[in-house]
Formats: sequence, C-alpha cells, structure tokens
Amino acid sequence: MSRADTAPTGAMPAPAGLLDRARIVARPGFNRWLVPPAAVAIHLCIGMAYGMSVYWLPLSRALGGAKSLACAPGTGLVGTLLARNCDWPVTDLLWTFTIAIVLLGASAAVWGGWLERAGPRKAGFVAALCWGGGYLIAAIGVFVHQLWLIWLGLGLIGGVGLGLGYISPVSTLIKWFPDRRGMATGMAIMGFGGGAMIGAPLANTMMTRFQGGNGLNVALTFAVTGVIYFVVMTIGAFGYRVPPEGWQPEGWMPPMESGRPMITTRHVHLHMAPRTPQFWLIWAVLCLNVSAGIGVLAMASPMLQEIFAGKLIGAPDIGFTALNASQRAAVAAIAAGFAGLLSLFNIAGRFFWASLSDRLGRKNTYTTFFILGMIVYVGASLAAQSGNKALFVACLCIALSMYGGGFATVPAYLADIFGTKFVGAIHGLILTAWSTAGVIGPLLVGHIRDFQISAGVPRADVYDRTLYILAALLFLGLIANALIRPLNKKWFMREEDLASHELAVHPATKPSAAGAFGIGRGGFTSGALLAWLAIGIPLAWGVWITLNNTLVMFR
Repeated sequence: MSRADTAPTGAMPAPAGLLDRARIVARPGFNRWLVPPAAVAIHLCIGMAYGMSVYWLPLSRALGGAKSLACAPGTGLVGTLLARNCDWPVTDLLWTFTIAIVLLGASAAVWGGWLERAGPRKAGFVAALCWGGGYLIAAIGVFVHQLWLIWLGLGLIGGVGLGLGYISPVSTLIKWFPDRRGMATGMAIMGFGGGAMIGAPLANTMMTRFQGGNGLNVALTFAVTGVIYFVVMTIGAFGYRVPPEGWQPEGWMPPMESGRPMITTRHVHLHMAPRTPQFWLIWAVLCLNVSAGIGVLAMASPMLQEIFAGKLIGAPDIGFTALNASQRAAVAAIAAGFAGLLSLFNIAGRFFWASLSDRLGRKNTYTTFFILGMIVYVGASLAAQSGNKALFVACLCIALSMYGGGFATVPAYLADIFGTKFVGAIHGLILTAWSTAGVIGPLLVGHIRDFQISAGVPRADVYDRTLYILAALLFLGLIANALIRPLNKKWFMREEDLASHELAVHPATKPSAAGAFGIGRGGFTSGALLAWLAIGIPLAWGVWITLNNTLVMFR
C-alpha cells in the first residue's frame, strides 16, 4: 500500500518544488503565446548539434598548429582516447556527433515517460544541465587533451540533454494548441534546425578571437558556449507552463465533432502504443523520410562540387578531378553556401509544412512529402545530367524543406492517432527512427558513391543512381503512410483508468472547464512580443549570415 493510500483524509499535499509539474500549472490570465518562445529558446541551443563540425578541424590541429601532429603508427582506439602528445583524427572526433545523435533517440525513448510525469520544466532544466555541462566537460577534455572527455561531455551527457530538450516542449505545446497542433510543434522544432545557424558562426567568431595554443581557443569557446546554453535553456525551462487538466481554447470544437476520424479525442497509454501497427507504420514513415533527406544533407557539399565542378566558377569544361588548388577552394566556398541554403530550407520547412498540416491533415501532408519528394529527387538527377544548376539546387531545397517538415509534423501525427496524454513519451520512442535513419542515409549515399567511383564512373555521374534510390525510399514511405488507419477502440484507455492515472500522477492538478479563467487568451501582448523578440533577433541574425554566405553561389 502506498503512502497516498494511508494518508489521512483531507491531509494537505506536500508543497510543490520549484521544478515540479504542479508548480507550473497556468493561472488565470496566462497567455499561451508565451510558451512557444520558451520551447524555441531550448531548441535553438540544442540545435547546435548540427553545427558541431565547426570544431573538428581546429581540434584536429590543436597540437600541430598548421598541420596535424599524427599519433604513432599502430595507435589503437584506446590509445587515441588517452593520447596527450598527438592530434585527434577528424574521423575520431566525428564519433562525438554520432554518440550524441544515438543518445538523443535513446534518452528520448527511455525518459519520455518520466518527462510526462515530471513536467517540461524539470525535463528542460535537466536538459540544460546536461547540454551546458557537457560543453564544460568537453572544455576540460580539450584543456587536458583527452578525447574521451569530449566523447563523454558532448557525446554521452550532451546527447541526453539533446533527447530531453528535444521532446520537452512537444506534449506541452500540443496541449496548449489543440486547434493548431502542427503549427505549435513546427514553431519549436524549427528552432532545432536553426540552432547551427546561430551557434556555428558564433563559435567561429569566438575561436578566432580567443588566443592560446594547444586548442586553448576551442576550450575557451566550449566553456563560454556551455555557460550561455545553460543560462538560455534554464530561462526557457522556467518559461514553461502547462494548462489545467480539461482546458481547451474558448470556442474550439474537438476534432471528432468536426468529422475528422484521423484525429482522436481519446488517449492510448504509453505502454500500449508500440503494440499497435500504427506506431510502427509512423516509425517507418519517419525513418524513410529522414533517411532520404539526411543522406543529402550528409553529402550536400561534395555532391554539388563533384556534379558541377568548373560550371560553378564559369569553367564548364573542367571536371572535378581537373580543378587546381585555387579552383577547388572557390568551388568549396560555393558548396558551403549551398549547404547553408539547404539548412535554411530545412528550417523554413519545419514551420511551413507543419502549419500546413493543420489544414491538409497529417496523413495528406506526408503523402505530399513522398509524392513531391520522388518528383524532386528524380528532377535533381535529370538536372545534374543536363548541367542545370538552378534546377538542381531548387529540387534539393524543396526536398530538404520536406525533410524538416517531417520532423515537425510527426508529433502532431502522433497526437492525432494516440491522443495527447502520452504524446511526448510516444514521440520519444518514435525518435529511434531518427537514430536509425542517421545511419542508413549517410551510409547508403556514401557507399554507393564510393562503389561507383571505384568502378570508374565519372564524378559528375556518381549521384544519379543514388538519387533514384532515395526516391525509392520515399516510395516505400508512401506505402507505409497509406496503410495508416484510425486505431481500433480496444487500444484506448477507459475513462476510469484515465482518471486514476491523472489522480496518481498529477494530484495537485484540478480539472478545468473549457476556456475557464481566461487562460490561454491574449494573443501577441507586449509580454509575448518581448519573448518572441528575444528568440527572433538571434534567429534573424543567423538567417542573415546564412544568406550572405549563400549569395556566393550565385555570383
């Protein structure tokens, strides 16, 4: 028997702690538009995971300076992790990102249920500790020149921060915006795509200004960045509020009453969701969509350089292997602008497609992703064969917008199918599809490229087959999405079970009538406007930097 069962009738509940979920239930007069900026603030910080590559080259020359100081021949992995007298290869540093992405999916899956019970503030604060603290541990690793500390800090501990920070706003925003689920999650997850636009140029600036040999400039950059991210994410975490149980926007009609059978008003328990075919179909839909997009992201720069080579600098007869050193540098700069442009469409697509899904429906939106995606991947291959640079760039920009849109739309898709009660935890389980796609996509594109080059295929033609294979992945995704149907009634929680769950998990949260106390009203008041400016100004700066770098490609 639990303590709750033996407590005297009428006993006062223990006061809620500063981070507890009961402490952040919205009070009368709260404006729901204050919650999305808090979510975006956290995602802008953890989104620097996409920008980690700016650290690898400086770290690979930390001891050697202009040229890397190689380890002794035969130095194994353990030796490299502990070595203090030689530089780390870029390939070993890249494992930091791989560990972080794997831990993102794993931690989201393992602790998603805890997040639902603990609330977004506690989860967001733990994410701030892990992500900011991971940077500080990595700074120590650079200072004492120990690679294992970088793997531990930015990879293992930072990866846990990524997972908790990524899913912490999902269920919160969906509950605040049941009338605009796609738009709400799109706003937050847009921040993850934009984090590198702010973090990467900021990191480059700090590494350039900080002085000191043996990687001290990188160590100081890690330390300052870690503090900044901890502060910003903590502010975001404390900005979270949750609506009272039973709240809904005033005047909003629940979807089942509007005749949309793909959107349920009931709830599936976290432990039951993976037993449904719909869960695994959505898992496949996300995995296949992400595999295609992340394969392009991983190879965007070399793809543009090898396909168009001299055409990028006004020398159409020069192939990639015939470029001299100065020409290669010019082509590489243009390819960097292309990668930045793809990132911008990745970000914009997260908000655009997720918002559009509120009108189209989630299933129709993913159908659009797969059909339009197949067209643009085939179109990109044809553009490459004809040498049409503008069409090639346009096709891949559209493809990457749908890659980002897939991430932002899937939380709302899950809420439609499984209900909102456990959507954050279910989303955490689904994110293992991202970890899987992060391996499939880059390996698929990279291995096909290498195989064709070894077979003597010209560099300009090695991606044709790859783009067709990516289109085939999208065709499989189209089939999986077509098979998704509303859940059978047997999977939903009974009303009495749902009430018992709420009483056990959130005893201090009392149900509220729809629209009661004016909660959620307000729109863009002065307070909401200031909150949005706080995250909008740095995001606009990142967009400006990206556009300036992108213009090089079209000069």
